Parts: sequence; structure tokens; C-alpha cells
Amino acid sequence: MSSEDNLLPLIAEPEDLAGVLDHEDILVIDVPLKADSYAQGHVPGAIFLDHRRLLKGSGDVPNDVPDVEALSALFSSLGLTRDTHVVAYDDEGGGWAGRLLWTLELIGHRRYSYLNGGIHAWRAEGLPQSTEEHAATASDYQAEILNPEVAIDRLELQERLGSDHFAIWDARSVGEFEGTKGDNKRRGHLPGAVNMEWTDAMDRERSLRLRDYAELITELDAMGITPDMEVVTHCQSHHRSGFTWLVAKALGFECIRAYPGSWKEWGNRDDTPIEG
Repeated sequence: MSSEDNLLPLIAEPEDLAGVLDHEDILVIDVPLKADSYAQGHVPGAIFLDHRRLLKGSGDVPNDVPDVEALSALFSSLGLTRDTHVVAYDDEGGGWAGRLLWTLELIGHRRYSYLNGGIHAWRAEGLPQSTEEHAATASDYQAEILNPEVAIDRLELQERLGSDHFAIWDARSVGEFEGTKGDNKRRGHLPGAVNMEWTDAMDRERSLRLRDYAELITELDAMGITPDMEVVTHCQSHHRSGFTWLVAKALGFECIRAYPGSWKEWGNRDDTPIEG
């Protein structure tokens, strides 16, 4: 679906969203790290989403993608339809919002935007807030994994290590990347991965909006990541890398994928290659 079909650009400013809040096809979803952020004040009409519903929640890799039955139940409960344009935001600069939008991309629902800076930017602009819970009008949404290439699993990732035109963007902290921090069985990073912590892509002077695109592209290029490459991003649970996936997409990366298993899976096995 082309961008001309969408009501908002991928990265929407608060004033852009404010202008279309009453549109029948707009669905605003608040998916905060801290649940009380929604109660303290949210975009009028926004629906609260518990971020844990974006995760499988059980098994060896509880941060993996839920099955299609769970995804169908989730998006039906949110009132998603094929015509819905989702605008996601959170209270932390884009982690859980990015994971939600990545999940929509995975099921082939490409009518979506991120509220740049999330609730921090909305509040900084002095726009109206609501403290009342807004209930969704349930739908019957049958989710399918229509865009599986937006994800990569452990086996494929292990096969692709060292490939030409292939890069791994680790969104974790420097300590996690270098192996000095973390509570996994094994510490370190994927062979050949490069590290830009997710918060380094946020502009702290502009309410956590995405930083200047040209600066970000220059910094990533210096690390060996360019928009024409196939890039995989990950963190510990594909939460922080929800944002870096979104950043790369906004920067025009042609093939940006995410590894939902992330270090939670990779770092807790004995048969995965690790540098540290």
C-alpha cells in the first residue's frame, strides 16, 4: 500500500495527529512502559494496550511473536479493521510503539504511524489530554503472517552471519554489547554486530523525537550500516529494537528486519556463536 493511501506519514508530528483525531479510520494506541502513564493523561480517544500482549509470554523464548490466534484476538480486541490507520505511541521514546508497528508490518497491515516523541512530545506541545479510559469497539480481525520476511529466526540468522551486504544492529547498552552486563547464561554480542544503543537515536532536546535523519545516517554509515543493506536489529527481547527497526524504516532502509528472539534466546543457548 502506498503512502498516498495513508492518512498520516510513517513518523507523524503531534500537530499532524491532532488534525485527524476525529477521522473514523484513525485508531490511536497508547502502549506505555508504565501503565500509569495512560491514567495520567493520554491522547484523546487513545486505547490502552498492555505491552505484554505483544509477546508470546511463555516457553523458552517468551518475548517471541504470539501465534496467529493470539494476534487475531489482540487486534480484534483493539478494533482493528483493514481500513484502520493505527497511530502508536508510548511513554519512553518508541520501544513498545515500535514493537506494535513491527507486529502490524508482520501481519501485512501497513496503515500505521508513530507519534514522534510519543506522549512526551504531545504534552510538550500543550495539546489536549484525556484521563478517561477509552474502550475499543471490538472487531473480527483474522491475523495472518503475511510479511514473514520482516522477522528473522535464530537458524536463519546463524546461517547469514558474515554474509556480504548484511549487517546486525544491536540496540542494547554498551555494557550488554561488550559482555560486562546482563543476566543471560552467556554475555557478549553476535559476531560482526555493531552497537548503537536505542536511546542514541532519540533527540533529548525535542521530547524524544527521532534525531536528525542525516546525522543518524552518517553515524550508522560510519559503523558499516547503510540503507541499501539487509539489516537485522535486536536487543534483549525485541522491545528496544522495536524502536531501532522503526528508525531504520524512517531512514529509508530497503530491507530492515528484526530478530524477535533477541539476546533472550541467543544468549541462553550453548550452540550460538558469540563475541564479547
